[in-house]
Amino acid sequence: MQFFSSRFLGSSRVLATTLSHIHYNPCTNKAHLTKAQLLSATPYSKLVIRSMASSGQQFPPQKQEGQPGKEHVMDPTPQATTPEYKPANKLVGKVALVTGGDSGIGRAVGHCFALEGATVAFTYVKGQEDKDANDTLGMLMKAKHADAKDPIAIPTDLGYDENCRRVVEEVVNNYGRIDILVNNAAEQYEASTVEEIDEPRLERVFRTNIFSYFFTASTPQTHTHQPKDLKIIRLILCGRRHALKHMKEGSSIINTTSVNAYKGNAKLLDYTATKGAIVAFTRGLALQLVEKGIRVNGVAPGPIWTPLIPASFTEDESAKFGTQTPMKRAGQPHEVAPSYVFLASNIDSSYITGQVLHPNGGTIVNG
Repeated sequence: MQFFSSRFLGSSRVLATTLSHIHYNPCTNKAHLTKAQLLSATPYSKLVIRSMASSGQQFPPQKQEGQPGKEHVMDPTPQATTPEYKPANKLVGKVALVTGGDSGIGRAVGHCFALEGATVAFTYVKGQEDKDANDTLGMLMKAKHADAKDPIAIPTDLGYDENCRRVVEEVVNNYGRIDILVNNAAEQYEASTVEEIDEPRLERVFRTNIFSYFFTASTPQTHTHQPKDLKIIRLILCGRRHALKHMKEGSSIINTTSVNAYKGNAKLLDYTATKGAIVAFTRGLALQLVEKGIRVNGVAPGPIWTPLIPASFTEDESAKFGTQTPMKRAGQPHEVAPSYVFLASNIDSSYITGQVLHPNGGTIVNG
């Protein structure tokens, strides 16, 4: 018997605090509550926890209609922060732009950057992610270093070159430069066969997941001829006046790819293709920029509990999300964010470029 469904989301919020404080041993995959939490849990809460454990569920079944997903309605709320993280002023004086930074991995990355002393700007989708963006701004303000400037949230659709240009210009107008660019925005949709993926959807996924990476990083270029019959080539080559123009030696670009780029995913074919493209883009751009002293790396997360999950999958898939990993659980955003801090910090990774880190719960990847 299932005790959760989207119809009972209001009731399941009673458990959010309890579930979000379950502590995991990542090696044994055993969870426990403190004695105080067990004593304070309601009989209903205890019953649901036992039911979820026996059925192999990690989370209450839930489904959000449409993308982007909303973090503030997830149950439990993804863990963007942890008191165990100890900042060490690794990014003091730096200016960071995080795309898709209102929730999920982007929120956790922005928060860690702020703790490390960086000034943080992030993008979000206006009208759909406003509350998440405001919540993230509050988190960043609270974490802000004394020497950093106030964070800003920029609404935009990153799938279009002109929008990416405006984002970069707004960041530079506010802070004067960009030292760290995190390309993180993404969307995904399930499909059982390749025939289900039509041209509008394919273009939409590629626009968000890979075109935006080109657009945001592009430097000014002039073209006397742009082939009208090769739309994708025209879009990729039209980047102008974007982040690289405002980045200097010692700067860093970090691209979010996925474990799916390495192991494949039959139900996320177009998404997986974009993530493979990001790996190749990361390696090629790293070679282009190494002589300028700008490092380019990537992070390939495994299954992480973010708004993308209930916005992409069925209730049952969301409930069991992450159980296929060797650690038998999904990761939390705060478990991924330190990888970005490492790659952004010249203290830690000055001799690393063109590489990808793999916080994925133990899945072995090659390449």
